[in-house]
Amino acid sequence: MTGTTATWSNWAGNQHSSALLTVRPRSVSDVVEAVRQAAAAGRTVRATGSGHSFTATAVADGHRIDLAELETDVTVDVARRLVTVPAGMTLHTLNELLAGHGLAMPNLGDIDAQTIAGALSTGTHGTGAKLGCLSTFVAGLTLVTGTGEVLRCSAEENRDVFDAARVGLGAVGVLVEVTLRCVDAFVLRAHERPAPLAEVLGDLPGLYEAHDHAEFYWFPYTDRVQVKTNDRVPADDQPLPGWRGWLDDEFLSNTVFAGACRLGRAVPALAPTISAVSARALTERTYTGRSDQVFCTPRRVRFVEMEYGLPRETLPTALTELRRIVERLPFKVLFPVEVRFTAADDIWLSHSYGRDSAYIAVHQYVGMPYEPYFRAFEQVATELGGRPHWGKLHWRDAESLATAYPRFTDFQSVRTRLDPHNLFQNPYLTQVLGS
Repeated sequence: MTGTTATWSNWAGNQHSSALLTVRPRSVSDVVEAVRQAAAAGRTVRATGSGHSFTATAVADGHRIDLAELETDVTVDVARRLVTVPAGMTLHTLNELLAGHGLAMPNLGDIDAQTIAGALSTGTHGTGAKLGCLSTFVAGLTLVTGTGEVLRCSAEENRDVFDAARVGLGAVGVLVEVTLRCVDAFVLRAHERPAPLAEVLGDLPGLYEAHDHAEFYWFPYTDRVQVKTNDRVPADDQPLPGWRGWLDDEFLSNTVFAGACRLGRAVPALAPTISAVSARALTERTYTGRSDQVFCTPRRVRFVEMEYGLPRETLPTALTELRRIVERLPFKVLFPVEVRFTAADDIWLSHSYGRDSAYIAVHQYVGMPYEPYFRAFEQVATELGGRPHWGKLHWRDAESLATAYPRFTDFQSVRTRLDPHNLFQNPYLTQVLGS
């Protein structure tokens, strides 16, 4: 295990910290030692992954544990479709590992740069009306508690900790190992098409019930959306040509879009025109590919984001109010609004606990004002029963969130038991969970 002092910032560049000590454990026993070392020094300790949360959840001003070098035994049980991996492994590495064994994750979000621990701890999700967030695929996990205990959890062992730690914000322990329930490798048929917003809202069930995975992007200042659906098919018989993948996903979605955002930031009055051109520039396409390579695409344009999980039936109202907010803002919005769907689950701090959800994600290009935009939509989402994504910007506090999560008190009880001295506390956790 190595230890240094180092500054840290997240991917978006909106969170920074300078820990007094950063340790890079190579084994679970090293993690135990790091936790005990922080406790002995009277300092807090936070684990960090790849920095893809927009909140201050990973900010550590005491000690920081960087899990990138953590090694645990990797086991793949193809017959039972179970894989056990170190929690610091990235989703990209996991996907390659699974593909090599003819397996895959049942669902994924749209990037694969996060660590498994970070993705699970913040409730990362993809889209699919019959599928939950990534944490619903966890069959077991191992964590190091605030007292230095190594605790193994599953539906059969330490069930209350299992229910808390699958989406645990790093508040009940340091995740060191995770067992995931996988599926046989599969191929997706992706279909992307432009459509009028009114048409999509007029038959939402016809969108999300008819496809394995469905989402859409609304372009501000327009009545246009880009609809994306992914469905399982038996064969990869329509692969995207290399030149088309580069043109659409690298050149247009990253290089050209970055240039458009820079132009919109420099000349805000052009934002509605840029949005309209973007909406028209995205044409229809259909292709097949390996599941994770269809789910995940490169994201090189920096932004900040807020996302709310809402009761699914409130989506049309939320979008109507969001459009009004955008029109009234004293500045312009340069990023599309993303809408996705997940199924209800039973994880205590999951955004979809106990209900089928629709998610609305609002973004703003780095360097552009965003807080009035995000706060205005947060008020709408809160009144509709929304729950903020744990890894994305919001201003909710523990008192407000306690009414949004029926098992909030149960989570707090587990947290108090496993971290009695608030070793894992930081200002963000004080805000959202209380002290």
